[in-house]
Amino acid sequence: MQFEKENVSRKLIHELKYRNREKIGKILAEWTTERLDFRNQKPDLLVTVPLHPRKLKERGYNQLHWFAETLSEFYAIPFDHDVMKRNHYSKAQALKDKQNRLKTESTFSMTKNISGKHILLIDDVFTTGNTLASIAWEILKSGDNKVSVLVMAIDE
Repeated sequence: MQFEKENVSRKLIHELKYRNREKIGKILAEWTTERLDFRNQKPDLLVTVPLHPRKLKERGYNQLHWFAETLSEFYAIPFDHDVMKRNHYSKAQALKDKQNRLKTESTFSMTKNISGKHILLIDDVFTTGNTLASIAWEILKSGDNKVSVLVMAIDE
């Protein structure tokens, strides 16, 4: 989906992310299963971008969990929401100015040793790619892993 101002995808993701409408994650995952075929590249593990514990407490949920869990059930791929941890509390990428969007060093770290796995990294909106790149780098440097990425929408 394109994540543009005043379109349906932005409204859906904002409802999911900020208005406690977690079921939208399940609906988006069901739409995704109609379009996503892993063929011979099926991942070994689904991993979601983590929220900082403070943000998780404020929001009460991670908007990516129902999405990932629905995909996990459909494709019979395990998920682990605790593989990565966010080291610093910060505002969303979309709310940062362009200069501060580039600062992601040491933002994430691995909480578990994972090696030799194909990991599907899941995020809601691809804005700059910095969040996903930072997490992917941590996964890749921790072992002989492969990373694929799935996002709900792209912000251009």
